[in-house]
Amino acid sequence: MPNRTNHSRTGMFAGLACVVISVALWTGLFGGGPSPQDIWAAYQAGGQYTALEITYPFDGALFPPEIIAPTFRWKDKNTQADTWLVWIEFTDKKDALGFVVRKQQWTPPGKQWDAIKRRSLETNARVSIVGVKQDAPEKILSAGEITISTSKDEVGAPLFYREVNLPFSDAVRDPTRIRWRFGEISSKTQPPIILEKLPVCGNCHSFSADGTVLGMDVDYASDKGSYAISPVAEEMLLDKNRVITWSDYKRDDKQSTFGLLSQVSPNGKYVISTVKDRSVFVPMPDLAYSQLFFPIQGILAYYRRDTESFHALPGADNKEFVQSNAAWSPDGKTIVFARSKTYHLKEARGSQSVLLVAEECKEFLQEGKKFMFDLYQIPFNDGKGGQAQPLEGASNNGMSNFFPRYSPDGKWIVFCKAKSFMLLQPDSELYIMPAEGGQARRMRCNTSQMNSWHSWSPNGKWMVFSSKANGPYTQLWLTHIDQHGASSPPVLLENFSAADRAANIPEFVNAKPGTIKKISQQFVDDFSLTRAGNEFLYANDLQGAARSYRKALDINPNNADAHNRLAAILIKQNKLVEAIKHFNKAVEIEPNNATVHTNLGAILIRTGKINEGIEHYSKAIEINPKHDLAHYNWAIILARHRKLDDAIKHFRKTVEINPGHASAYYNIGIILGKQRKFDQAIECYTKALELNPKHAPTHNNLGITLCQQGKFAKGAEHFRKALEINPKFISASNNLARALQELRLK
Repeated sequence: MPNRTNHSRTGMFAGLACVVISVALWTGLFGGGPSPQDIWAAYQAGGQYTALEITYPFDGALFPPEIIAPTFRWKDKNTQADTWLVWIEFTDKKDALGFVVRKQQWTPPGKQWDAIKRRSLETNARVSIVGVKQDAPEKILSAGEITISTSKDEVGAPLFYREVNLPFSDAVRDPTRIRWRFGEISSKTQPPIILEKLPVCGNCHSFSADGTVLGMDVDYASDKGSYAISPVAEEMLLDKNRVITWSDYKRDDKQSTFGLLSQVSPNGKYVISTVKDRSVFVPMPDLAYSQLFFPIQGILAYYRRDTESFHALPGADNKEFVQSNAAWSPDGKTIVFARSKTYHLKEARGSQSVLLVAEECKEFLQEGKKFMFDLYQIPFNDGKGGQAQPLEGASNNGMSNFFPRYSPDGKWIVFCKAKSFMLLQPDSELYIMPAEGGQARRMRCNTSQMNSWHSWSPNGKWMVFSSKANGPYTQLWLTHIDQHGASSPPVLLENFSAADRAANIPEFVNAKPGTIKKISQQFVDDFSLTRAGNEFLYANDLQGAARSYRKALDINPNNADAHNRLAAILIKQNKLVEAIKHFNKAVEIEPNNATVHTNLGAILIRTGKINEGIEHYSKAIEINPKHDLAHYNWAIILARHRKLDDAIKHFRKTVEINPGHASAYYNIGIILGKQRKFDQAIECYTKALELNPKHAPTHNNLGITLCQQGKFAKGAEHFRKALEINPKFISASNNLARALQELRLK
């Protein structure tokens, strides 16, 4: 049986006149059929009908006065219904409006929407949707209703936001597809693109309170700490003269910096960011949530524009904590930020790695480990800082608290709360609390999926935020916030979404519409193209990588890194002569680059030039005695030429430099086995399996060595494991048969 709903026209709407729009309008739109008054007349007060769910707008939605018409959408559980009446009643006791449609959605025409907003100003209008069958309009099949209203408060400012193609790994690999738009919510078309085809990854952006200064993360010149700062104008140019780099903060300590989630101060004189940071940066298989990204180390530092200097913020520079995601109070006197204990991953690479990848983050990706943040406040005190204090209501609550934003009057802070991590979390919800701390209230505007990236309108009446309620491609939503901090159900900015892009990082700009018409860039250089090639290579797109490296070399033929990386791709494409040419050029440009010497040595040996190849291995080790790959490759050649003692010497040097080099332990085991040093060989094979337990040849060789000691049962166990990993491993199969035969003979 279908669900039944009792709909009665009572309360403040009782007795309203039921006069419809002109016949010419509805017949012209829908080609005849039942009239609005026919259907409405059949809609009996107190009647019971199948429930019709109005999915948008939400019940109680409050619209800003300048917004364009929304598209009403509904789901009708009565499958017989093929025609619907949209009936709107007002409290002004004047004519109701009625519209007949043949689809389960409807967008009010411009003049009618203007009338609806005018007549629902600061008061509710009731929207009823009634389902019928076209050839029997006198029989009501389904019904549902909501109320909507219009606020007297305008938004009053345009929006600047970013559109990103998904998954994020594609956007990182080819950032030229990311674009930025700027426009008003009254725009009847999608706001114009003002920045696109940026050859480097542009990310977080922010404006000064008066809208005169723009700051944006840009990975310029292969420096992830790069940050562009520019005066706002109709025509803006981002070039190297507008770029600073957070890497300049204590550059001599050799610790890299990403420069995470930077924010321009309200007066535009400072920028605050996270430096000396390390972050989890992992592509995820889910299209909607295709990236896991949050910092695990970092301190807060600020850039002073007048002196062009970098400084740590005392009180938020404790290396025992990760301090990030900072936001300024409207007066610039206080900073609120997310803080947690610094964390050192169990399987992290060397200390210079800023972005941690999937292999290093198993405890978060596979073992279910959480990482939670608390919000803290600290006085800026003209850069002198002070004591950081936990913010009551957004700390020590068993959740991760992040992305705080002050209201323009400094009265409220809105922040995100999720079970773990930071940013792009499916369960992220918006909470509001007094700026000085106190009880945090879940906001009414939250949708069902990911609520984040919020920004207040300059007048403090509205807030925009991002949500994935309607699918993987993030959309922008509005909510009204009153003087008590109460928010209204969310309103979708329908013209701010594209079908193939995620709209994120929205920010209201305290400026007139059209203040920014175009942002141009001059970042096309060999460094950015080399970095783009690296991203293609990381995604195993060899053609895309080679194309980027060749473009880099067209600009700068003396880019050794591009020569080296292009040569590596040419080897995979079996273009060995051309590869040697590029390796030789890289060595000519950077004669003291151990990695290039190692790579050139490998290809020379592969083409039969053994002595020349060994010379380059020797040179690489001379340049960098701790270059593990040079030692390993040289050891392989020595082993092939039966110089086993020399080979084992270089294999041992490899694992001394890199204790995680499983292949070196495996090869040491082979040599020791040939020398009949079985116990030592077993020890090396065991170590190799600790590092790589699914390497079938190691299990096979360990089994052989155990059998050589007469330990056939243990040997058989490893032969079986080798076959579990690779069922087509003929040698392991034969060895298992022999081991079992020996056990039967005993």
